[in-house]
Amino acid sequence: MSIQSVLAETEAVTFTLTNGTERVLEAFYAAPPSSDDWEEDILGVDVLLPGESAEITIDDGREDCKYDFKGRLRGTEDGTVGEGELIQSAVQVCDGGTYTYFPK
Repeated sequence: MSIQSVLAETEAVTFTLTNGTERVLEAFYAAPPSSDDWEEDILGVDVLLPGESAEITIDDGREDCKYDFKGRLRGTEDGTVGEGELIQSAVQVCDGGTYTYFPK
């Protein structure tokens, strides 16, 4: 493996996150699949409305770009659906493309 290949493997991962749900995504977390601890909320004070997208950068120095994602969804305004969390495991985001967050 060349030095350039090793450097490429440890660079930050950037991808576009799209909220594919019908609810507001009010928090988004990432963690390596081997971890039980979620990092801080990547969205910070921002939220993603249904259909909205944001560029996400994860710069944790890891050699791969497979993550578990957890999103916290806001309850509906009419109260028919409460707040909830949705976890998606072992998501590969190496290609820098778009990742759509939606219920499976």
